[in-house]
Amino acid sequence: MFIQRVTFLEMVLDRVPVTLLTGFLGSGKSTLLAQILRDPEFADTAVIVNEFGEVGLDGVLINHGDDQIVEMTSGCICCTIRGDIRQTLLKLQRDLDLGKIPNFSRLVVESTGLADPAPVIHTLMSDPFLDNHYMLGGVITTIDAINGEATLDSHKECLKQIAVADRLVITKTDLIDESSSLEQLEKLKSKLSSINPNAPILYRQQQEFEFISLFNTSLYDPNSKTIKVRQWLNDEANINTDEIHNHQHVQSHTHHDVTRHGSDIRSFTLVFEEPIEIDSFAKALEVLAFTNGANLLRLKGIVKTTERPGKPLVVHGVQHVFHDPVWLDEWPDENHQTRLVFITNKIDRETLDDFFKSWLGSYKGQWQ
Repeated sequence: MFIQRVTFLEMVLDRVPVTLLTGFLGSGKSTLLAQILRDPEFADTAVIVNEFGEVGLDGVLINHGDDQIVEMTSGCICCTIRGDIRQTLLKLQRDLDLGKIPNFSRLVVESTGLADPAPVIHTLMSDPFLDNHYMLGGVITTIDAINGEATLDSHKECLKQIAVADRLVITKTDLIDESSSLEQLEKLKSKLSSINPNAPILYRQQQEFEFISLFNTSLYDPNSKTIKVRQWLNDEANINTDEIHNHQHVQSHTHHDVTRHGSDIRSFTLVFEEPIEIDSFAKALEVLAFTNGANLLRLKGIVKTTERPGKPLVVHGVQHVFHDPVWLDEWPDENHQTRLVFITNKIDRETLDDFFKSWLGSYKGQWQ
């Protein structure tokens, strides 16, 4: 009996803990992940990033060490995550066995902000092939201090992401107006606690915040979650494998649009080959935020400017809030072109195409 217990312990220790990093669009997942990867303590951490749509920037912009592994998946995560996450993890294991990649002791899966977390949680907990090498160690969910409460009221994915979490991380508290910050944060914290009473709530901007506090979890335990969470996971377990296969098979022959999520949410990318004048671009973003901010779920872009064509400018906005742009020392890939990735609600791509052509009409832009 003692020997069996030791063997089980060794089996658990040999499996790589997987942490699911989730949170709605613009809640600070990618920023948090990039900061974690720059910490020497997490040098042996591998990453899988899922992006919504055909063209993304998150994976390109994540700053990581030369030996750190960053894998990309893309598409409508609500339809493909079961297969994508499984195939990507198995590929990592094959490459590891063949010595193509360095060993890693921890894996972080960053899901798109539109993802229902239940499918990936169920896959990581129940797939027998993955179970030999990986174990779901925990779920981290980021919440935007500015837009978090409104997002909860508007998007059911946000509620699910919060409900399944082992750690809740409130971000962007430094951007809240000081006079109302305490009341606003307490109201948000109370709402989070009512949804997920067992998950510790952490503040990213607090001085005592430590990255290791996000990972000091054991095996993910659905029994510690609410009845609603257990019901979601049970619903995933009841989905017949053949049904999933048939669903994906049908989609492959009907050209399922991976840039759509539901009836109103769209993802599209505007590409400009020629450099853009900073002042004209800044004015265009100001007007866009003023006129369509509520439906601008996320804009993330890398911009080639006339002022500094050799140093790309990274821009990031969520609804009415645009963060300070950041200059990179060099281009992160071979595509030295402006790429603006939009995720919108009830804004079609033709509207944004016409909008930017009116502001930047002298440049030849095209949609991808």
